[in-house]
Amino acid sequence: MNEAVVGTRIEREDGWGKVLGETHFPADVNRPGELYGAVLRSPHAHAHIRSVNVRAAAALPGVVGVFTAENVPHNAHGVLFRDQQVLVSECVRMVGDPIAAVAAETEKIAREAIARVEVDYEILPGLFDPEEAMKPDAPALHPDMHGPSNVLYHLPIRRGDMQAGWTKADVVVEKEYRTQMLDHAFLQPEAVLAYVDERGHLVVKVATQYAHYDRGEIAHALGLKYSQVRVKTMAVGGAFGGREDISLQIIAGLMAWTLRKPIKMENTRTESFLSHSKRHPMRLYYKTGATKDGKLVALEAKIIGDAGAYSSWSPNVVRKAAIHATGPYEIPNVQIDSYAVLTNNPYSGAMRAFGAAQPVLAYESQMDLLAEALGLSPLEMRLRNIFHVGSVTATGQMLTSSVGMAKCLQALTPYLATKGDAS
Repeated sequence: MNEAVVGTRIEREDGWGKVLGETHFPADVNRPGELYGAVLRSPHAHAHIRSVNVRAAAALPGVVGVFTAENVPHNAHGVLFRDQQVLVSECVRMVGDPIAAVAAETEKIAREAIARVEVDYEILPGLFDPEEAMKPDAPALHPDMHGPSNVLYHLPIRRGDMQAGWTKADVVVEKEYRTQMLDHAFLQPEAVLAYVDERGHLVVKVATQYAHYDRGEIAHALGLKYSQVRVKTMAVGGAFGGREDISLQIIAGLMAWTLRKPIKMENTRTESFLSHSKRHPMRLYYKTGATKDGKLVALEAKIIGDAGAYSSWSPNVVRKAAIHATGPYEIPNVQIDSYAVLTNNPYSGAMRAFGAAQPVLAYESQMDLLAEALGLSPLEMRLRNIFHVGSVTATGQMLTSSVGMAKCLQALTPYLATKGDAS
């Protein structure tokens, strides 16, 4: 422990710049001769694109370039699977999918131009319920990339003997829980400045959580070498996981590289809501058993995470949900199945706690219900089952150090007693 730091007032390195308004966020930076970019996004959740007509947009005075899928050398990106297109060529899978982009002399002209792009859509039925999307007869949303099933990922966890566990259970609580989709709602919407520098390299200034990934995806999509692309991370202005996926980086880079002009882009709040990832909505089916003395003996859980239209981080997120499904409690007999399912909803990705947040609602609610059924206080129910050094998790990990949950709860007991509330 560094005693010179702990317990003292430390001046934040970035504090003065933010207080004085001197910190540069992506929307604050400019370059001489820059053009402004805007994106046309789909109003439909699921549709086949019959045609895209950009003639009226290109003819508008002040428009310098109009771009569609045919202008992207390698039209794919994604953190785990490249199942998203930079500009959609044939199939729209969610509201907000990018169809075309415009570079113009002013932002007003750019936005007027994208309104003139004509898209002929064949509207397709949407899949918005993940359990409906899991059914064998549901139409596959990504047959070429992910095969005939919309189940993107499944993690089973097994421990002990479920039949023996249920035999020992004197009380069983079975319940369904649901968590909602959440947006990160960071204060600064996505913005980017892209240009070609004096060396002939593409420079992209952006607020990102994942600069080396951005660099690789920009280079891949544009057919460039990694050494030709530089990503400069500006002040982020909030992220919480919402800036781990590509937003405007490739589109701005495409236009800057093609036109050899600086390109500035900034999402409106509506565009931000439509285009970036969300926290996974989850359905959690829990069945938990305990003995009459309050010891947990069995847990069966099915977790269904709505991945939305694209994979993003979904396999990793629902894997975390499965691993954390038992909470900080010793349970000898466990059966968990966790799924990530593709739908036509906005795509889900990284958000604070990365899949560990949603199961808390389920496993802690189950503990409260079991305590009530057994006539125990919620605190005592937890103390009888909480992890200690030497506990083994549902995945077989033995905890060998730094397990302070029981000590923490015990320290709260006197306080709760004075409040007349042991819950």
